[in-house]
Formats: sequence, structure tokens, C-alpha cells
Amino acid sequence: MPIVTATLIEGYDADTRARLSRALTDAVRSVIDAPVEAVTVVLNEVPADNYMRGGQRRVPGPPRPPASQTVRDFLAAMERRDLAAAGALLADGFTMTFPGGVVFGRLEELVAWARDRYAAIAKTYERFEEFPVDGGAAVYCFGTLHGQWPDGRPFDGIRFIDRFTVADGKLADQRVWNDLAEAAGR
Repeated sequence: MPIVTATLIEGYDADTRARLSRALTDAVRSVIDAPVEAVTVVLNEVPADNYMRGGQRRVPGPPRPPASQTVRDFLAAMERRDLAAAGALLADGFTMTFPGGVVFGRLEELVAWARDRYAAIAKTYERFEEFPVDGGAAVYCFGTLHGQWPDGRPFDGIRFIDRFTVADGKLADQRVWNDLAEAAGR
């Protein structure tokens, strides 16, 4: 029966505390063979007036949005072709790797490359999965693609998986796997 205790400065909302408790539970279960109901997480809170570090009073740091929400926001901006909004979510050095080992560092490069592959594209999402990794979180996005080929013919139901690394609230990279090339050859 693992028990994890964490102490926070007062001020985090219930959703943030619940997300932290779930993440701590998942971390324990990834290392220890314990059923979920056997993992206990206790969050203690102290008033900001009762907390000092380095001889100075501190306030709670802001909670980050879920990494999967950052990915959803990016994908929605890309679907709207709002490159400014999408770009605001990218970390310095962001890279995208597409099938065939095609790598881009700028969104404009991706848009130019895609012009010859399809006239329009959108995603239908089946699920998002989020996992802690060194320095942040990995988010997997599963679903299907639909849209139009360059000649105007529609396509639908093409499988895809995207994997994003989110660090410090920004997208560090994206890796894409899909069956678009196979479907184009039909």
C-alpha cells in the first residue's frame, strides 16, 4: 500500500490538485505493482505566510494546462491554418517528422510541402494519451484523416498517430505516422 505525500502552498484549484494526484498515482503504478485502489496520495497545503524558501516568502507557481490541451490547441490552429497561433505554442528548436523521414522546423515549410499531397485535410480524433517523460510529457493522438486530394476527390478514414513532446508548456517536437501515401496510391 504505497502512500505518497506532497506539500503545496495553498492556492491551487481542485482540478490542478486532482491532476497532480492522478499523475502521482500513475507514477507509483509505473514502478510498483500496486492496484490503483491501493495507492494513496495525500496533498498537504500550507498557507503562503507559513512557507519560505531561501529566506523569502513564495507564492504557488501557476499550474500548466494539461499537455494534451496544448496539443489540441496546436492541432486546432493548424486545421484553421492559423500559423501564428500554432507557432506561439512551439518551443525553440521545434521539429516535425513525417512519414518517409521528412523533417521540418517551420510550419510554413510543412504547409508548402503538403500543397502537392492534398487540397484539404482534417482530423477526427479517437483519443489522446498523455505520459510523463524526462523534461515534460509525451502526448499521443490517435484518429483518422479526411479531406480532398489535389484533384478534388474526397478521402476519409485514413489512420494516423501523432506523438508530441511537450516541455515547459510548449511543443518540442511532433512525429507523424499515417497511411496517407498508401491511400493516395489506390
